[in-house]
Amino acid sequence: MKRRKFITLLGGAAAAWPLAARAQQPALPVIGYLEAGSLEKTRGNVAAIRRGLSDTGYVEGRNLSIEYRWAEDRLERLPALADDLVRRQVAAIVVTTTPAVLAAKAATKSISIAVSTGADPVETGLVASLNRPGGNITGIYNLNTTVESKRLELLHELVPAATSIAFLVNPTNAVIAAAQTRELQVAARTRGVRLLVLNASDPSEFDAAFATIVLERAGGLVVGTDALFSNRLDELIALAVRNQLPAMFARRDATVAGGLMSYGTDYFDALRQVGVYTGRILKGEKPSDLPVQAPTKYELVINLKTAKALGLEMPPTLLALADEVIE
Repeated sequence: MKRRKFITLLGGAAAAWPLAARAQQPALPVIGYLEAGSLEKTRGNVAAIRRGLSDTGYVEGRNLSIEYRWAEDRLERLPALADDLVRRQVAAIVVTTTPAVLAAKAATKSISIAVSTGADPVETGLVASLNRPGGNITGIYNLNTTVESKRLELLHELVPAATSIAFLVNPTNAVIAAAQTRELQVAARTRGVRLLVLNASDPSEFDAAFATIVLERAGGLVVGTDALFSNRLDELIALAVRNQLPAMFARRDATVAGGLMSYGTDYFDALRQVGVYTGRILKGEKPSDLPVQAPTKYELVINLKTAKALGLEMPPTLLALADEVIE
């Protein structure tokens, strides 16, 4: 073989080596992310999940791929989106709201599902027990349906003369809506106040709900824990301030954004833990062996600037209980 021809062949083989090496590399694991809201409104959720994945060594684009599906607050779209992820044969599905959890559960019994849910996962049939889930689902139980009474209690302490308290709930999120309404009705009777339940399944219904609250002279408002509301905080806060209505939210970011008060768990840290569980599942652990975790810390956050705008004097007892006061 002539020297020139040999060099040409050698160069061609060398050029092919990187292609062959790339072809032999295993494909990146792919997980699905199913969200009831929109990308624009839930960027914080995605960032928290990514932090948890990173804690276990998984970084999107480096050694992990994520397929995103957004329902854009149209809960009826969730079953089809969940089915699409199952057809994609993702390694695991991450979900952050109860309607999305139920859609994912209905779509697959074999693909692992890591969840953040406010509904009792045992009562809703997601898991057999918190310690031993037993199936393909595990994650974080935020206890949203068991702390509504405390939210009403704290709000009523601020407005003790109120004879009625309003509760804004999304009826299309039936599991959460029913559980929270039941708890608040008991809490309202205990406090000797009337509970005014108002439904809103779309932002276009917010104005009418607040008009009813004003007409019925409710002394305060408890905002239900639903993705529809957490994705529209600015609108709800503006309506509450405009109507001079003291409002209690579930998440700290609502109070930071200008809401009067919030009481609940560290929502974004819970999502980070869901990301950690997802990473552990990718490394081979089974959801059936990973206990459903529940938060142990609750935060009361008060915005004094908003209280001043509403003409309210915050009782010293509430200020003493607060974990954070925004001035």
